[in-house]
Amino acid sequence: MANHAMKMVYIQVNMRFISKTLIFSLSTLVLLSRTTYSIYQGPKNPIKSATFLSESFEVGPGSIVNKAFLDIQFPRGHIGVKSFDAELVNEEGNFVPLYDTYLHHFFAIKYFIKANMSENSNDRHDPFEDFIFKRNEGMCNSYILPHYWGLGTESRGTTSKIPDPFAVEHCNPAYIPPGYQEKWLLNIMAIDTRGAQDKKGCTECRCDLFNLPKDFYNVTMGIDGKPLSPNYKGGIFCCHDGLQCKLKNGVKAPSRKLSLRYKITWVEWDEHQIPLKFYILDSTDRVRTNGTSIIHDCQAEYTVMKNGGSDYHVQKANIPMEKCGYLIYGTAHMHAGVVNATLYGQDGRTLCTSTPKYGT
Repeated sequence: MANHAMKMVYIQVNMRFISKTLIFSLSTLVLLSRTTYSIYQGPKNPIKSATFLSESFEVGPGSIVNKAFLDIQFPRGHIGVKSFDAELVNEEGNFVPLYDTYLHHFFAIKYFIKANMSENSNDRHDPFEDFIFKRNEGMCNSYILPHYWGLGTESRGTTSKIPDPFAVEHCNPAYIPPGYQEKWLLNIMAIDTRGAQDKKGCTECRCDLFNLPKDFYNVTMGIDGKPLSPNYKGGIFCCHDGLQCKLKNGVKAPSRKLSLRYKITWVEWDEHQIPLKFYILDSTDRVRTNGTSIIHDCQAEYTVMKNGGSDYHVQKANIPMEKCGYLIYGTAHMHAGVVNATLYGQDGRTLCTSTPKYGT
């Protein structure tokens, strides 16, 4: 590792667990590469804003939605994004209480597609086969953590505003492959808990609460690319789109259409903007080395085991950063049961802490 500038990052997640639960835990970091900069003192580049709605999707009592929406609405041109904030809303535009529909996560993912190609083409079996994904700079971006912005229930009331003069660069012609266009997709996973026998279990994606097909464990691949073990008791693989969580007897409630409402603020790109890079770190990253190579083994989720009567469980990962830089913004993706998530520097300094508020 002699040729790498190393920085050790510690992620500590404290959980007060009510039942055995599976936690999906990661941190979003926005970093400035190691460089010098000065703050522009001239006329301000005005911040613009726009609010968009994703395609609507239908949910009924106990149902799971896990969908990808391609080519979402996004500001045009070479810009610097300052924030991306989102929440679930109903057809009337009112936010949806979390006790009715649990927003497990939303991910905004950048990709390139050929300029003359339709994403809705019926000629392709795999809608993503001609995409070039532009993933974040994190260590575990190859499969399950490729996104830029991405939160869940904690997104309500959590600002993603990036301070001046920094911004996330979008649509720089120099970085777009010839003949391609830069676009974004949304992956949204929501769980309608109305009438559920076990609301908390449904939001934890406990496998025994869902109508899994009989061959589920034979045909469902895990993060490692192998069939899931029958010991897999809960997690994102048991929350496939269209599955149903067990309901109480006699539950009757109408289906409804929901959307993700997201607000983006941005500035027109100029020489005074300083581009940032996204890093997604995973508290389940089982880092190991092979000679001088660092190997990251992110699991994205884990089971909280009984802890000798203690009210708290601590999940920790020591993650080497091969590039130096400045931390400009950081937040943690957390699920119900989390007390807080803290990011530490190599010297033990607290860099940032995310503390959830519980409510509707």
